[in-house]
Amino acid sequence: MKFTFTTLFPNLIEGYFQDSILKHAIDKEILKIEYLNPRDFSLNKHMKVDDTAVGGGAGMVMNPQPMYDSLDFLKKQDANAHIVFLTPVAKQFTQNDAKRLAKKSHIAFVSGRYEGIDERVIEEYADEVFSIGDYILTGGELPSLVICDAISRNIAGVLGNSDSLSIESFETKLLEAPSFSKPKDYRENSVPSEYLKGNHSKIRSLKLALSECKTKFFRPEQLLKHRTRTSYEK
Repeated sequence: MKFTFTTLFPNLIEGYFQDSILKHAIDKEILKIEYLNPRDFSLNKHMKVDDTAVGGGAGMVMNPQPMYDSLDFLKKQDANAHIVFLTPVAKQFTQNDAKRLAKKSHIAFVSGRYEGIDERVIEEYADEVFSIGDYILTGGELPSLVICDAISRNIAGVLGNSDSLSIESFETKLLEAPSFSKPKDYRENSVPSEYLKGNHSKIRSLKLALSECKTKFFRPEQLLKHRTRTSYEK
């Protein structure tokens, strides 16, 4: 899988791939990371990439010329590149999206800055547009990393143990059950005794109950979806 990050600030992204799981995946050539800077395509003598908004309003907007030319270059390099724009005014990214996009061969993330990207660029080039939540960030670099990480975990060979995917939050409608490590007692606080008895059927039942409790507390709407689905399946 190739990921291309179209951004004015590649340095904000590069460091994330220098350690841990994703670095190992790059070293094994499972993942390939590239960068495309729209500023390199600016025809302005000062390499300017933004301008005032038509119709007025505060802030600057990334103007179309550097964006058009950089994405034209991208598509000439790979016509099958799946282009994803990051913006708060879009559908929210989900685990199902991560699993679906993990089947692509090349995903290009386009990160906006300032007050956003000229809408004509999005209409021309976007295969998909995603938000990671109902809040505003200073740019699209963090959302692009979040989505890249989520997708990468679902690519064969990236995780050391692919079985761990099946127990994570959002693989069902429930949040994942609490996890515990050794020692079994620490600062007068013990792990649930059922975890220590080796009865895997009872452990699974306890984990399900704990998942339901956690989901009820943090994401009650997810618990309702879970109960609706299980009732339907019966």
